[in-house]
Amino acid sequence: MLAYLVKRLGASLLTALLATFLVFVFVRMVPGDVVAQMMGQAGSDRAEEALRAFFGLDQPVWMQYFAWLGDVLRGDFGVSWTRGMPVTEMVGEAFLVTLELGLLTLALATIVGVPLGIIAGIYEGRALDTTIQAFNILGLAAPVFWVGLMILVGVSATFSWSPPLRFQGPTEDLSENLAMLLLPILSLGFLQAAAYSQFVRQSVVSAMHEDYVRTAIAKGMPTRTVFFKHILRNVAIPIVTFMGLILIQILGGVVIIESLFALPGLGRLLLSAIETRDYPIVQGALLVVVVVAMVVNLVVDLVYHLLDPRLRIS
Repeated sequence: MLAYLVKRLGASLLTALLATFLVFVFVRMVPGDVVAQMMGQAGSDRAEEALRAFFGLDQPVWMQYFAWLGDVLRGDFGVSWTRGMPVTEMVGEAFLVTLELGLLTLALATIVGVPLGIIAGIYEGRALDTTIQAFNILGLAAPVFWVGLMILVGVSATFSWSPPLRFQGPTEDLSENLAMLLLPILSLGFLQAAAYSQFVRQSVVSAMHEDYVRTAIAKGMPTRTVFFKHILRNVAIPIVTFMGLILIQILGGVVIIESLFALPGLGRLLLSAIETRDYPIVQGALLVVVVVAMVVNLVVDLVYHLLDPRLRIS
């Protein structure tokens, strides 16, 4: 187990290093830069050269990269070019909002999706399975912005209620915090619960058709015992794996939801920085997303090894 952990950590560090380079290069491939946005059409060549020197854009890309990488390794993501604030502080505050949204959405998707998937798998081919399948198809096909908009309009029209306009953290005002996150969580949770339910259903159906399950049923073992002793134990491993994938998908797809509901999260910060070509914020935000995705994958792999004795033995 220790050897596997060391191997995975080494691979993760190499992946993170490659990710920093790709993030840095791809950001600069976007047409236009902050200098062009600041100068507009009226700037002189001398002023433009001075701004490029001020931001370090007059240096070769490889020199810019190693200078930025050195700062990142010291925990310094630089200063925002358009806001003049430390990027580490801005990204950290925005990430806490996104992380809270992601974890609560994951909890909702798990609470709703896993039972629905299990029920659909047990009652395969029956009316209850068909109903849950319809829910899954609708959730998988519906665009996230449409779901969010329909929930927002529907709640506002039905209950004459809308979420607060100013975000407050859970330590400031928990009720206001949950009130503002309620509709975004429902919007994302509906889609992820459908994906979760569909995945769990397929896992349960596959397990129920295994020979050892059929043998247990043929021997007269009670259905509840067969489910908990054989089916659920074998389905638990892919469920845990899929949970990590769902969390990564949530964190990577919050841009639209955060913009729709005016949440000051990482997705909204990233979108704003891309529009203004604020490279330090874009680089810092994307790097955080990549690192979080790698950490989640690493944790999922370790849990997978702990749950599956065959992997521990190998």
